Amino acid sequence: MPLQPKTILLTVLALLAFAANSLLTRLALADQVIDPASFTGIRLISGAILLAILCWWPNRHRNKHDKSLWRSGSWVAAMALFSYAALFSYAYLILGAAMGALLLFAAVQLVMLLVAWVKQRKLATTEWIGSALALAGLVYLLLPHATTPGLVSAAMMIIAGVSWAIYTLMGQRSLSPTQDTAANFIKAIPFALLLVLIAMPLHSSWQGVVLAIASGALASGVGYALWYAVQPQLSTTLSGSLQLLVPLIVAVFGVVLLDESITVQLLIAAALILGGIGLVITGKRSVPANN
Repeated sequence: MPLQPKTILLTVLALLAFAANSLLTRLALADQVIDPASFTGIRLISGAILLAILCWWPNRHRNKHDKSLWRSGSWVAAMALFSYAALFSYAYLILGAAMGALLLFAAVQLVMLLVAWVKQRKLATTEWIGSALALAGLVYLLLPHATTPGLVSAAMMIIAGVSWAIYTLMGQRSLSPTQDTAANFIKAIPFALLLVLIAMPLHSSWQGVVLAIASGALASGVGYALWYAVQPQLSTTLSGSLQLLVPLIVAVFGVVLLDESITVQLLIAAALILGGIGLVITGKRSVPANN
């Protein structure tokens, strides 16, 4: 079945939020205007607050208090969310932006493909080729700018990618994406507070706090709710491949907002990633999806 216009729109908005989150994190941590533990804590708490308000506001006039929010989400998803947010922040301090994105999204893509294979869903040849092409486009886009990573920082970013893949996969069963995302953020707060206590002493400027709030409330909170909303309509392979668009979107942001030049490398990478995703979509239509 072809993707519905609403699904396409929400997917695009979610991917734009992911790209914005990448830029906000780079501004906050690369310039060291806030430490990783504080950034993670503020990010998760601000996301939880905004999402809780979005869940409460439509039901604010009901006489009976709705406790469904507190029964939504899961502790496994919350732990995966925290693991991704914390490890991503710490690894970002050490890894260059290009190598960090390469390790993160490659890990996500490989986990999604592995899960599809373990679930014994028959993948079409075009899906395998498309996934490989999209991943090759990501490598071609980022590898020339990447520096050799340290073992610890590389491991942190890879585990962050695995954690995000787990969080994404759990969204495939979500019937109330905003409630589930809000509950997951709320359940992740105790882990974030524990990290803040362990990481003492901390440092942050007002710029860092603003960037963390923007990352948590808008790019993460709203973006992740949108991402959960489309997961039931996306196959596992397509969901993994679509996320390879995020570094490409960040590069396009650089061209549009920072007046960076359009290079042949960017055009080739875009053709590989978009062409690969097109093949995955074609394969998804030709093979019944069981995920």
